[in-house]
Amino acid sequence: MIPVCEPKLGKKELKYVTDCIRTNWISSKGKYINEFEEKFSKYCGAKYGIATCNGTTALHLALASLGIKTGDEVLCPAFTMIATANAITYTGAKPVLVDSEPHTWNIDPAKIEEKITKRTKAIMVMHTYGHPCDMDEISEIAKNHDLYVIEDAAEAHGAEYKGKKVGALGDAGCFSFYANKILTTGEGGMVVTNDEKIAEMCRLLRDQAFEPKRFLHRYIGFNYRMTNLQAAIGVAQMELIDKSVETRRRNARLYNSLLKGVDGISTPPEALWAKNVYWMYTVLIEDSFGMDRDKLMTYLKERGIETRSAFYPIHVQPVYAKQYRGEKYPVAEKLSREGINLPSGNTLTKDQIKYITEAILSAKEGK
Repeated sequence: MIPVCEPKLGKKELKYVTDCIRTNWISSKGKYINEFEEKFSKYCGAKYGIATCNGTTALHLALASLGIKTGDEVLCPAFTMIATANAITYTGAKPVLVDSEPHTWNIDPAKIEEKITKRTKAIMVMHTYGHPCDMDEISEIAKNHDLYVIEDAAEAHGAEYKGKKVGALGDAGCFSFYANKILTTGEGGMVVTNDEKIAEMCRLLRDQAFEPKRFLHRYIGFNYRMTNLQAAIGVAQMELIDKSVETRRRNARLYNSLLKGVDGISTPPEALWAKNVYWMYTVLIEDSFGMDRDKLMTYLKERGIETRSAFYPIHVQPVYAKQYRGEKYPVAEKLSREGINLPSGNTLTKDQIKYITEAILSAKEGK
């Protein structure tokens, strides 16, 4: 089976993790934590990095550090992985959904202002499948309404907006280092920011809000620490990140060339101002293809090709459906209905990509 996405590890990961074990620095203290935070935040163009145990906790930590609380509202895309909305819900705030725009599949800036109320405190954007949002327009709206901007960059390591890497384009950016990400620590996440106060609050809340007088706490904190073992993998992965990003983009170019002009298939977008890192190479299977998305997924599975459907929009998720009853987000619904994640990992070979695209074309031809 060709996996939809798997990690690619080198020799340094084992070397650095072995160093942690040999020196007994295996928990949330150790030299690799600081080194990873410094290297990754610098890579993003941010002054500060706060490592966490996963990407969802990074989102929650950023929101909590900004003081988002019960009664507040945070705008976010309807088309997103559920962790985006869940992190907002954890704070007691309400996720207010905004439809996507069809060209980049990201939150539609033209539809943001109509959702802003006196309760709105922030806009959380997501750089969908590795394509950056139109951050200038979003930042201008946020500035006009005195709102924070949080980037859910879980899928977008190395993606660029007008030549600048995502993550440091808002008040805080949040990354995931899950095993299928472009840079992995197995599990793990990070908040990056250029705001010293946000960084200080993130560090405080990440570690149960321990202060100098230990065991006396002024804040409700969390246990969101990353281990030195995870950070050691991250440090090794940082040595490969430019190559990892280019591998994703090279694979996308090959996919694009082989699927170009196929009736019923829309290949992933890349705006003129964007550098898409194609965390997932996602295509839309439209009616004119002659086979619906789900049948194509079954067809590919029978030929040893693993795929994933695109995200289900937040408003149709069973856990949120009652909250958003009657709301419609047509672009998000189309992306969800037609989107399919093809194998996308850095271990993917040219021959595998050719095999995958040949299988897609044979499905279209009814073979």
